[in-house]
Amino acid sequence: MGSDQIVIKGARAHNLKNIDVTIPRDKFVVLTGLSGSGKSSLAFDTIYAEGQRRYVESLSAYARQFLGQMDKPDVDSIEGLSPAISIDQKTTSRNPRSTVGTVTEIYDYLRLLYARIGKPHCPEHGIEITSQTVEQMVDRIMEYPERTRLQILAPIVSGRKGEHTKLLADIQKQGFVRVRVNGEIMDLSEPIELEKNKKHSIEVVIDRIVVKEDVATRLADSLETGLKLSGGQIIVDIIDKEELMFNSHLACPVCGFSMGELEPRLFSFNSPFGACPDCDGLGVKMVVDPDLLLHDKSKSIEQGAFSAWAGSTSTYYPQFLAAVCSHYKIPTKVPVSELTDKQMKLLLYGTGPEKIRFKYQNEFGYTRDAMVQFEGVVPNLERRYRETASDGIREFIEEYMGAKPCEGCKGKRLKKEALAVTVGSQNVAYVTALSIGDAMNFFEALELNAKDTQISNLILKEISSRLGFLVNVGLDYLTLSRAAGTLSGGEAQRIRLATQIGSSLMGVLYILDEPSIGLHQRDNDRLIKTLEHMRDLGNTLIVVEHDEDTMMAADYLIDIGPGAGIHGGTVVAQGTPEEVMRDDKSLTGAYLSGRQFIPVPFARRKPDGRWIEVKGATENNLKNLSAKFPPRRVYGRDGRIGIR
Repeated sequence: MGSDQIVIKGARAHNLKNIDVTIPRDKFVVLTGLSGSGKSSLAFDTIYAEGQRRYVESLSAYARQFLGQMDKPDVDSIEGLSPAISIDQKTTSRNPRSTVGTVTEIYDYLRLLYARIGKPHCPEHGIEITSQTVEQMVDRIMEYPERTRLQILAPIVSGRKGEHTKLLADIQKQGFVRVRVNGEIMDLSEPIELEKNKKHSIEVVIDRIVVKEDVATRLADSLETGLKLSGGQIIVDIIDKEELMFNSHLACPVCGFSMGELEPRLFSFNSPFGACPDCDGLGVKMVVDPDLLLHDKSKSIEQGAFSAWAGSTSTYYPQFLAAVCSHYKIPTKVPVSELTDKQMKLLLYGTGPEKIRFKYQNEFGYTRDAMVQFEGVVPNLERRYRETASDGIREFIEEYMGAKPCEGCKGKRLKKEALAVTVGSQNVAYVTALSIGDAMNFFEALELNAKDTQISNLILKEISSRLGFLVNVGLDYLTLSRAAGTLSGGEAQRIRLATQIGSSLMGVLYILDEPSIGLHQRDNDRLIKTLEHMRDLGNTLIVVEHDEDTMMAADYLIDIGPGAGIHGGTVVAQGTPEEVMRDDKSLTGAYLSGRQFIPVPFARRKPDGRWIEVKGATENNLKNLSAKFPPRRVYGRDGRIGIR
């Protein structure tokens, strides 16, 4: 046996019948045959399982405890294996934070691009942010009324883990007396103990000042001291009012809005430094949907129209609702559909600060009589959802909730500071909302000055090449902001395929599960060229596939069969596509060669019975679609007629 072959002996996984197979290395190999014939058993449950098991066994005992030990497949021996990577249809991430951009790592390069050549703007005025002088900072602070108390802080640690003991000692040696640690003022003369594994923010208290006419010089000196200590940033804490952030590098000349040095994490919706604070970077918020809350408006309040407050375990909320209805004279015996808009708004969203008398008696006979505010059913459920520690209550309330775009970021996931940074006059959310094909055109047409071109050259090259890989596997219609959980199995598999191309690995054994699924025939050539490119890099591709074009493009074809289940599990034919087509035992070869074919019927059956009709379907990307499907009568074993 040469080093250019993978030799499998005695494979018996599932329905494989103790088969021996020799597969050429560094080739494009297709396993084909009927569904259930044993293709996946050979590819995934034998070859990949053994390759992965051997790789895990080569690691240290410490590393193996995190990866888990795989069972040895039912096979006598496999020789010539390379490290194996499986690209199947079952790996779509359901994490709501995963997007096409993050999965393909393109978003990582976008964050780097915007951090290096992005132009920050003021979110309020749209003015490009420039550096501020000490004189401008003083003028801004002196606008406050006399006797305004403030303290000047120099940020030296921002969201970093550690105890920072040495840093605090150095600050004390420089003559500073106080620091603000995580929002709390502390004296440096006393021991400050910070948890090593938690993130901390530390600001040095430079000076405490009361605004008056003759304070400008002292204020300027303190600002210069703080800027020097922090590297260009100053926080002015207007006591009991607000905080101003100044930067000797970037700040709005109109309102004083400023931001620190641009960092890649500012553009990450998975980081608290970049995520929208309203939705925590998800782009959507879970809110109580009145339509779900009142799913049956033919019921009255007494009949439990507000099912979340119907009182299956407690009588508190039903009694509270009855008290509200009694106070505002809202009828409880009529269907809620007959209530006025004003009455419904009051029940759903509360009465504000107004209090009503509520007399409550619990199941033990205890009576409570008090004047209380009615917050409304919707705010009540949302508050309990946020505050509860019980998974059961959260799951119960989620039945009445739906996701809607975040009002703070309009579904863009990022905080306003990140969205105010542009490249080519567009922010990062605009780019990720483009289709992959349009994103390629955006970067091709991007005009930069000489300095920005030099800085971003390698970043843009990486972005363009990865976008090109996605186009080549037929995914040019996806957007980088598309949630990974909404992708089909075929789309997710081809995204992983494009990501692997971007890694440019050599000497790897790739095992793919029907990558042409969900792909239009016109895009098959692009997919096949992608697979051939991976082979040409020096990798072995084993592809489980039924597609004719893919089989004909393969270097080597293995036909598993002849039937499915117990009738399969053997190698019927193997060789080049031409050799398999000449093999009389191969059903696949007979169809590929044209010896057998499925004739187009001269006459079509006429459907009988009532048609199945769908009207105005708008789920996901369906655009108000209407369609009719002809049924077909089928007879069960009991003689009854059904519809299929």
